[in-house]
Amino acid sequence: MNFLFTGKRRGFLLLALMCCLAVPATAQNYPAKPIRLIVGAAAGGGTDFVARLMGNKLTEGLGQQVIVDNRAGAGSSLGYEFGVRSAPDGYTLIMISPSWVINPSLYPLKFDAASDYTPVIQVARGPYILVTHPSLPAKNVKELIALARARPAQIVYGSSGQGAIVHLTTELFLYMAGIQMTHVPYKGGGPAMTDLIAGQIQVVFATSQVGLPQAKAGRLRALAVSTPERIAAEPDLPTIAESGVPGYEVTNWHGLIGPKNLPRPVVERLNSEMNKALKQKETGERLQADGVSPSGGAPEQLFEQIRKEIEQWRQVVTRANIKIN
Repeated sequence: MNFLFTGKRRGFLLLALMCCLAVPATAQNYPAKPIRLIVGAAAGGGTDFVARLMGNKLTEGLGQQVIVDNRAGAGSSLGYEFGVRSAPDGYTLIMISPSWVINPSLYPLKFDAASDYTPVIQVARGPYILVTHPSLPAKNVKELIALARARPAQIVYGSSGQGAIVHLTTELFLYMAGIQMTHVPYKGGGPAMTDLIAGQIQVVFATSQVGLPQAKAGRLRALAVSTPERIAAEPDLPTIAESGVPGYEVTNWHGLIGPKNLPRPVVERLNSEMNKALKQKETGERLQADGVSPSGGAPEQLFEQIRKEIEQWRQVVTRANIKIN
């Protein structure tokens, strides 16, 4: 009996040793086949653009093809769920946007956005621009707030859809400024901007690549940026925080994650290649043309961003009683 028990025990120890040795070996040879990059949105949008740009850069750095797989639906949740339920082997990655941190408060998710993933890197970040129609008699944020207080719920703002990041960005602004406006959700940012330029609505938080050219052409008036710091493209444009709403901060960002329990050596390889790519001049120029700037850094930075924003947007959704029909 002792002999048999010892033999079994040796077998278990040998199997455990082989499993332990297999992870470094796999990571050392990674990647050995093409990688799938999940995007929870249709082709042609901002997240898709960032995914395809960085997918090409990873292809160059890793020596294996990175294939973008668009899986739109339920505010990106369908694609996210597919990605996080994939094998944690480094061959399925997910490009995420603020919808990752907003969706837990809006949809009955089948995964935990706070823990069912492995952070790799924050790819890019940028501002939203608070723009108004020129007919609105407000030349800056303080004047807009004063006007909204004098006309409760009479000023109309647009968004790219109910529960979208632009909707919540505006609701956070209204709450922190202590004012009310009326919301008109559109099926995308394009229709909202069209109606803003036409004067059908008065206020929109736009991405910089959409809002700034219209402001420079005189069709709109840019009041401030949503980020905590001013942007290089418009250094004279103040932040909302310094314009009468202290502490206000919203960032348009993109991040790369993998399924939970992605091996650390694989994370380090991906993080290293992404950081190299993000430091390239061409990468920076192309991202800036899309209204964001290269970010980079350690996986822990992305983890902290996600942790903080899940709670931030939960509070906004609860206070504003935002529902998805």
